[in-house]
Amino acid sequence: MEFETKILSKGIQEMLYNSDKTVGTAESCTGGRIAEAIISLPGASNYFKGGVVSYTNEVKENLLGVSHEVLEEQTAVCEEVAREMVLGAIKTLNVDFAISATGCAGPTGGTPAIPVGTIYVGYGNKDDVRVVKLTEDFGRDINLAIATNTALKGMLDFLKEHTEELKKEA
Repeated sequence: MEFETKILSKGIQEMLYNSDKTVGTAESCTGGRIAEAIISLPGASNYFKGGVVSYTNEVKENLLGVSHEVLEEQTAVCEEVAREMVLGAIKTLNVDFAISATGCAGPTGGTPAIPVGTIYVGYGNKDDVRVVKLTEDFGRDINLAIATNTALKGMLDFLKEHTEELKKEA
């Protein structure tokens, strides 16, 4: 695992380890890389409950509750699907925070409307979900590494903004 990924995962661990809060993932194009980065550190079971690899629309709908209409009208590669994946992971995994990724990592599968390298990463809690759109194509492996790190960085920054929520209740 690359150094930046490890640093970001360690930051998430430092924010969540001694709290009573949990995180989970809902991943499509990243195929579990975000979850793998989080669990690569000892003690992750204190704050990471699990992840869903929802590579198909069927799994996005059935396990995460992503809207069939949104998938049909906008495709799986859109901001709304990334948002619904975060909310679906929060509900399905019973976690406080979740991270999602959906997109076209390449090298094939892109269209003029959704070119290869278009990836949406989401993160947040039930009240506040944020989505970042990535649009550059650097080849599949680099696209996936960038998506993973962007998701981890977004979640870490989100947790830093919500420090008060992370304090254990006495």
